[in-house]
Amino acid sequence: MTKEAERITDLARRRERALTVEGARRRGEFGARERIERLVDKGSFTETGLFVRARAGGGEDRRPYGDGVVTGFGTVDGRRVCVFAQDSAVFGGSMGEAFGEKTVALMELALRTGCPVVGLNDGGGARIQEGVASLALYAELVRRNVQASGVIPQISVVLGPCAGGAAYSPAITDFTVMVDGASHMFVTGPDVIEAVTGERATAEELGGARTSNAVNGNAHFLAADEEDALDVVRALLAYLPANNLEPPPAYAPGDAPSGELLDSVVPDRLGQAYDMRTILRAVVDDGELLDVQELFAPNIVCALARVEGRSVGVVANQPLHAAGVLDIDASEKAARFVRFCDAFGIPLLTFADVPGYLSGVRQERGGIIRRGAKLLYAYAEATVPKVTVVVRKAYGGGYAVMGSKHLGADINLAWPSARIAVMGAEGAVGLLHRRELAAADDPEALRARLVAAYERTHGTPYLAAERGYVDAVIAPRDTRDHICRALAALHGKRAPLPQRRHGNIPL
Repeated sequence: MTKEAERITDLARRRERALTVEGARRRGEFGARERIERLVDKGSFTETGLFVRARAGGGEDRRPYGDGVVTGFGTVDGRRVCVFAQDSAVFGGSMGEAFGEKTVALMELALRTGCPVVGLNDGGGARIQEGVASLALYAELVRRNVQASGVIPQISVVLGPCAGGAAYSPAITDFTVMVDGASHMFVTGPDVIEAVTGERATAEELGGARTSNAVNGNAHFLAADEEDALDVVRALLAYLPANNLEPPPAYAPGDAPSGELLDSVVPDRLGQAYDMRTILRAVVDDGELLDVQELFAPNIVCALARVEGRSVGVVANQPLHAAGVLDIDASEKAARFVRFCDAFGIPLLTFADVPGYLSGVRQERGGIIRRGAKLLYAYAEATVPKVTVVVRKAYGGGYAVMGSKHLGADINLAWPSARIAVMGAEGAVGLLHRRELAAADDPEALRARLVAAYERTHGTPYLAAERGYVDAVIAPRDTRDHICRALAALHGKRAPLPQRRHGNIPL
């Protein structure tokens, strides 16, 4: 055998060993490379760092290749993407020094080439055997997450445990997908919490997929299984640009739903609820919405959609839940979504039906002023095209924050059913005419007359339109047409900002 043949044989032997995983897997679980192959286009994946070896784990022949993480690049629907997948069969998927260096190197490649990065997480946190080196690499990874924030889309998929320091990297990325019944994400596990505090909770209660999606808002999408989770990633990437310097992908315009039903969707009775998604689906292409954090703060809807084939970010109050009021969770949910869309050049489409910010002792003590201000800040900061439609109520601070002209919205529209005022008629009359009402022989009859008069004057969109705060009052059925025209006019919008390091959002 020639020297060259020997070298090729040695390469094949090393590749075979590197691709062989000896550890045990959970029942029904896909391997790291299987997960990547199921995500990317067939045959498109190129692995990096295949021969990187763990720093610890025994002698030269015992240290595993790859060190428990598979990294590389490929395409999804023909568009470039960098991917890493933690391998729970190697050291339980824990991060060692080589593991961390591979992941950091992939992040740097994604930044240099301007493509999204997808992380498939399934690991036990820092590798105890390697001590401070593993902790150092967690910090290095988080630093790359921060450098990439707003530059390239970052998507985390949690397919098993994601505990301790490992949980903070997904928290910094743009979107997190979790699998119902399989994913867990928390800083401290249930056993440690019980030992330290005496509090008992299962892993599912503490940081399971449903808890993370519906209770604490740590995750953005709840998947039924691993295949569904990867489908979510593919669907999400289809709305996003490769990086902040490229426009979002454009497709052939989808079907325009009939707008006639919009003329009757808002109930005549002011306090009666309706589903805001009925309106949204009648406006966007093919009636399709990709809901973000659908289970968390359901009183506000945040979704990605398309209008005439181009991506838009939709923010809308949801009257079906708490009358669409803005509370702490809704404000933070929407603020983060608005800032994401602004970072990646995705126009914002806002639908307002809001009674204002939620009042109450719990909200005040929870910081509604500071945390509610995040949404004000996000809208005022955003420079992408902003189009707002006031559907019904737009009261008080809720009017100002939900994409008002005063926060920099470009085109503001209102339906004839819109009520733009400091507060509702009942509350306003009770404050302004309390002495008259107290002295009246028939206070209820007087109240009814005063409420009717207030509604005629302030309970319409026309006072705001007179002042230029609303650009047009439109028939509901014409909403999509007006939005299409507005977005077309705003395409290529320029909005220079003063030089600064960054603003100081009220965190």
